[in-house]
Amino acid sequence: MPLPAATHELVISPKKQAWEQSFGGQEAARPYIQARLIGWPARPLVDKASLPADDREFLQRVARDTWRGLDALRDRDSGLPIDNIRVSPSSVALADSAIGDYTSSTDIGLYLIDVVAAEHLGFLAHDEAVDRLRRVLDSVDGLQSYSGFLYNYYDTTSLERTSNFVSFVDSSWLTAGLMVVRMRVPELQARCTQLIATKDYRFFYDDAAQLISHGYYTNPGVRSPYHYGLLYTESRLGSLIAIGKGDVPEGHWFEMLRTLPTDCDGQSEAPRGVTLKRVRGHAFSAGYYEWNGTRYVPSWGGSMFEALMPPLLLDELQYAPHSLGVNDQAHAAVQRRYAAETLGYPVWGMSPSATPGNGYGEYGVPALGARGYPAGVITPHAAALALGLVPEAAIANLRTLARLYDIYGDYGFYDAVDPRTGTVAYKYLALDQSMLFIAVANYLGEHCIQKAFAADPIVQRVLPVIGAERFFD
Repeated sequence: MPLPAATHELVISPKKQAWEQSFGGQEAARPYIQARLIGWPARPLVDKASLPADDREFLQRVARDTWRGLDALRDRDSGLPIDNIRVSPSSVALADSAIGDYTSSTDIGLYLIDVVAAEHLGFLAHDEAVDRLRRVLDSVDGLQSYSGFLYNYYDTTSLERTSNFVSFVDSSWLTAGLMVVRMRVPELQARCTQLIATKDYRFFYDDAAQLISHGYYTNPGVRSPYHYGLLYTESRLGSLIAIGKGDVPEGHWFEMLRTLPTDCDGQSEAPRGVTLKRVRGHAFSAGYYEWNGTRYVPSWGGSMFEALMPPLLLDELQYAPHSLGVNDQAHAAVQRRYAAETLGYPVWGMSPSATPGNGYGEYGVPALGARGYPAGVITPHAAALALGLVPEAAIANLRTLARLYDIYGDYGFYDAVDPRTGTVAYKYLALDQSMLFIAVANYLGEHCIQKAFAADPIVQRVLPVIGAERFFD
């Protein structure tokens, strides 16, 4: 179903344009945008020999450097994280760099979690953490919203919205961040609880399909015709939040497909073992894929973030060991094997990421996705996401990335490398850096973020839902 033309209209930011014109135009305003940031990398690359030989010390170094970048690349006035910066392999001068001075609801939600993790690791004192969190929440209160939800993007200079779209999955990551904060920061518990309560996820729910829409276009005022219909994607965490809040019925979880129907053309693999199952009184058909002896339920594209971004917050291996947890293990295993056995790469971990130059692409193991993404560059955040499943292999992979390629800068790992050429995407993306940092924090901090999230009453209500299913029986 095509979307109305109005959904593609650009959102004008008159305040930002006027601000730029006060300096002589967009190009002339670039130094002033940089000056609004808390910090900036001091060098493009670090001496590889300076990275610690001990694995735990190595991860502590990665965590500290990554946190410094996440904390530095914020707007001084609002405290909001900017989406990205790009530098060159030989220079961090502004003339050789680019600044993505905008933010998303996911960027904001993950930054809230970053702050909690940084305090747990000892990088911030408690008062400093509260100050950063309060500044972000103050700014969020001032952003234009729709039916209790933020729009997808905002300019971090003017705080004007730059999108007409209200995204379900991005909204859910902001809610998840608020949940972590309220469970770990008593001073902000009431405030976070109130913000969570304003977000009624029935707004996105399609009663007829019993599925959640991708989102809502406020111009022209239509819900996206596309749904999150496949269970094993990054949106599953949002579905659990919606169910746990009582906004969406439990049956929604079992309406999402484990595999596409067997007669659906274009699947990367043929579904196997399709059978009728009944869990907690819900009847549904389910099957699995198999690649070189490994069984798994597919994601949409076969990328690591679809598989392992939700476990940053919810320890699926603990709470859903026979369904989501065992599937997480399978995806990590196939990612490793496919890179080595099929591609001949010395490193592994494919997920949407920047590409060398100034591009961005969706990458994954094709067989792991119902409509798999192509194979391509390797991104460090994908390896970090696997720390909770295969820690020794994940650490070794991060070490190999740092040893073989010029990929480690002042703020930690850059976003991606093409192992076929050795060329690096010299970009720091808030989303990917946050995923990497939270994954390392969970590993070093004894599941600190996962424990905070699991303790939230919203999550407590849905743990039985995910604990009852067995994917491969």
